[in-house]
Amino acid sequence: MSTVTSKLNISKVGRVCVTVADTDRALDFYVGTLGFQKVVDEPMGPDMRWVEVQVAGAETTIALAPPPPGQDAGGSQTGIILDSTDLEADHATLKATGVDVDEEITAYGDPVPPMFWLRDPDGNSLIVVQPSSG
Repeated sequence: MSTVTSKLNISKVGRVCVTVADTDRALDFYVGTLGFQKVVDEPMGPDMRWVEVQVAGAETTIALAPPPPGQDAGGSQTGIILDSTDLEADHATLKATGVDVDEEITAYGDPVPPMFWLRDPDGNSLIVVQPSSG
C-alpha cells in the first residue's frame, strides 16, 4: 500500500456528476423516463439546485448539476453504465418512447456484455448492459 493511500479515508464512490442545462428537464428524463428516484433537491445559490437521482436500492447517485462557470452543459461521455436484467426489452421500450438510443444493441461476445448507448436531453451518454449471470 502506498504512503498516500494509507492516509486517505475514501470509502466508496458516492455519486457521479452529469452536467445539465435544465434541471427540471433532466429530472423529467432521469425520473420520468428512466425510472430513477429523486433523493436530493436543494438550493445551490441563486437560480441553481443540487439534485441527485438514483436507481431504487442503489448506493451511488447521479448528481444533475449545472456546469462550472464558462463551460457548456452536456455532451459528455459520462462513463456511467447501467445494468439491465432484460436489455432487449429496455432497448425497445426506450426506442419506442423516443429516447435517443443506439439503433441496435451491440454484442461483442464473451466476456463483454451486450450493450447499447442512450443520450439524455443534454447529450450526455450512458451505457446500458446486461451482465452475464455467471
